[in-house]
Amino acid sequence: MKEVIEKSAKRPRIVVLIGTLVAGAFLWALVPGVMAGDPSGASTYMGDLEGLKTAINFTWVLVSAFLVFFMQAGFALVGVGAIRTKNTVNYLAKSYMDFSLGAIFFLVVGFALMFGGSGVAPGLELGNALIGYSGWLLAGEAYDVTTSMVWLFQAMFAATAATIVAGAMAGRTKFQAYLVYTVLVTAVIYPIYGHWVWGGGWLSTLPFGAGARDFAGSGVVHAVGGFVALAGAYLVGPRTGKFRTDGTPVAIPGHNVTYIVLGTFVLFFGWFGFNPGSTLAATDLRIAVIAVNTFLAGAAGAVVACYTTFFRTGKANIFLICNGSLAGLVAITAPCAYVPPWAAVLIGAIAGLLVMASIWFVEWVLKIDDPVGAVSVHGVNGLWGLLAVGIFADGTYGGVSGLIAGNTGQFVAQAISAAVVVLWAFGLGLLIFAVIKYAIGLRVSREEEVVGLDISEHGTPSYPGPMDSWR
Repeated sequence: MKEVIEKSAKRPRIVVLIGTLVAGAFLWALVPGVMAGDPSGASTYMGDLEGLKTAINFTWVLVSAFLVFFMQAGFALVGVGAIRTKNTVNYLAKSYMDFSLGAIFFLVVGFALMFGGSGVAPGLELGNALIGYSGWLLAGEAYDVTTSMVWLFQAMFAATAATIVAGAMAGRTKFQAYLVYTVLVTAVIYPIYGHWVWGGGWLSTLPFGAGARDFAGSGVVHAVGGFVALAGAYLVGPRTGKFRTDGTPVAIPGHNVTYIVLGTFVLFFGWFGFNPGSTLAATDLRIAVIAVNTFLAGAAGAVVACYTTFFRTGKANIFLICNGSLAGLVAITAPCAYVPPWAAVLIGAIAGLLVMASIWFVEWVLKIDDPVGAVSVHGVNGLWGLLAVGIFADGTYGGVSGLIAGNTGQFVAQAISAAVVVLWAFGLGLLIFAVIKYAIGLRVSREEEVVGLDISEHGTPSYPGPMDSWR
């Protein structure tokens, strides 16, 4: 163990390099340029009824951003509960750094790539169908209260996309490699696909239906994170002892079911900021339907997972119940504004079935080790959510109607966006993780893995006193 600690202490600090790059970007922002937008809010807020409406909408979006930020605690609890005790500190450090480091690089690079050219706020006028290129560092005209509001809300989404991968690669991934991945996801992978859908890019203007629609991020956030996670889990390989010599998987129990359940509660609660908050306006009263649909889909996923596991094994598996609920929430994220409540129940129920089938397929057929089921919850059900828009949208909101309303074009647009997100996220994920693996290494040594990443990567145990290594 002493050798492991000494080895980790001598590793080059890639954080220094990252910090140098960030510092250089901030120096650019200090160069005098165009005038700021409205950083004080004095021009945005008017002392009349319209001004009150603006203030209410601002407050709604900011509170929703705070709720989405709180979801990071939920992801941390679920992930920690599903892994061994000896890797707890490592997982918590990754959870904390993916939003901390990710926020900086989303400010420096990602936000401009994603929303440049969208015109959704001041300073975001420049961009094309493939990429945005305005709003860097929230400087110049982007130094504005409206642009800042949009940035904060979207920074929380970028952090969510990044943190999804941590669970799939838990227990054997180098901390420094994870930091590099976090930078690239929040600065490049998430923003560019997000631009294609939310920033006025080419997917949003497809000549089918209303173009690709993803109201709150089944594809943009969850499928992106899920398929990057698939690439990472594949390249890093399974945890030691996960598969027998004949290829059959071995169950490696997590150390705290309570954390998993509490984390799921936190995530469920945060989803009421994730989905209804994506209206970007409290005065859009569709938020009531969105909130109901969100709740029903999460509940339906849990119910289906509960009864399916009970009928199959005679036991109600709480881990699968929680994953069923999360799968329903992921699936409803894209169609939540476009479908009626009865469809939300059906979408969530199908998600509950899909997540269990996918967990089995990933583990038994693909032989990929995904400790928390991130690929199945977020990747597979992110795709299902995109397709559900093209099936169940009833035309009562945003001019989006699917197969049930007699519109086949919308389903075509959704299928194209689903195919693109798989190719983009999985393909670029493979490339990024392969480069990281070659450059600095992706996986810890077997000795470090056996000792536990808490000691080998951070030099401290998660709990005081002796603990069994498997727990």
